[in-house]
Amino acid sequence: MALSCPVSRTGVTWSRRYCTPSSRVVARAVQVAPARQHIVDLSDVQFINPMWSQPASEQQFLNILAKMVEAGKMPPKLQAAWVDFYKNYKATVISSGVDNAELVATKVQSTIADTVFNQFVDPYTFPSLHKRLLEPYNYYQFGQRYVCSLINFENSFLGHQQRWDTIAQQLADRHNVVLFANHQTEADPGVFAHMLAATHPNLATDVCYVAGDRVVTDPLCKPFSMGRNLFCVHSKKHLDDVPELKAKKMETNRKTLVAMQRSFNAGGMLVWIAPSGGRDRPRDDAWSPDAFDPTAVELMRNLINRAKQPGHLYPMAMFSYPIMPPPKTVDKEVGERRLTSWSGVGISVCEELDWKAIVAGIADKEVAQQALADAAWQNVLQEYQLLETAIQQPDKRASLPQFTQPFLA
Repeated sequence: MALSCPVSRTGVTWSRRYCTPSSRVVARAVQVAPARQHIVDLSDVQFINPMWSQPASEQQFLNILAKMVEAGKMPPKLQAAWVDFYKNYKATVISSGVDNAELVATKVQSTIADTVFNQFVDPYTFPSLHKRLLEPYNYYQFGQRYVCSLINFENSFLGHQQRWDTIAQQLADRHNVVLFANHQTEADPGVFAHMLAATHPNLATDVCYVAGDRVVTDPLCKPFSMGRNLFCVHSKKHLDDVPELKAKKMETNRKTLVAMQRSFNAGGMLVWIAPSGGRDRPRDDAWSPDAFDPTAVELMRNLINRAKQPGHLYPMAMFSYPIMPPPKTVDKEVGERRLTSWSGVGISVCEELDWKAIVAGIADKEVAQQALADAAWQNVLQEYQLLETAIQQPDKRASLPQFTQPFLA
């Protein structure tokens, strides 16, 4: 998939082939007469179940949902939720100004339904270290296509490209890099990849995310997660949700720590973690990065410090909440309502943390851990405010040259 996201103004034609080594049928789209636009690419759409390749309009898509309910393959409650999701997403695609908006919305929604319902037929279990799945179904392109349709690239920004250059060189030298980032939406991995694809494609694809419970258990999240490299953990927020599973979750976390240490020992790892433990939530309708958990920050500091290869810690600001805001409260149950919007987004990396200088002279371990977490969080807060200004206040962009748009070149 071309990450510049062209879409055909004249539509798409469809062909089918069998993907290997599996016997599943995959339907593919072949692009006709593309026109350059930063919207969405339908040129390489895949389907596991060919039924989902058929709908090209809202009514055709909704008819399939209705038939599934009639056949007892979908509960009416899920049908109602998906109709809501489709209509909201279609309105988002229309607002982006893309031609053939209903076709784009329907094809993208069909890929989501296809991969989600396939999880009920052939469920995937995530190991402690999950490598993104590209064959026979390319889950990375699937996720990028959806997120691309939500991004207003003309109002999006990459911060401090030269710092990303430094990180890329450190990784090439087999150093490890950990990004301490705030987290705002389920689409954040796709946003991260789209912002870096033009200048640092390896960072976009090779980053490994520290993923919590919902990312690997929510049926709507799982297909998107399958296209990313993940270290799978159970966060403290959800460790006691089901008491009888706590011991099993703790064992999974232990295995993940072993996988992390092995990866850091090998070197060249780029790891993205949200030390807040989840997505940011608004306070009085204002969005700001949530405070970092000192134990999460200390865990990563300790892992890279013990590794056989050198390591680096970078705070990173992420602005993405408008495209897919989370619920205002943290709920235990999965299956939240998905609301979408077309909006500018951005990421910006801060200066590398000199963690030894930050904790120098602090004898108490807990106090030192809190000081490091606070330093990382304060850096993210400051960078977030500047990034937010660049995205939301065009008249001030000239005074913020650190924010650029290489994906528009």
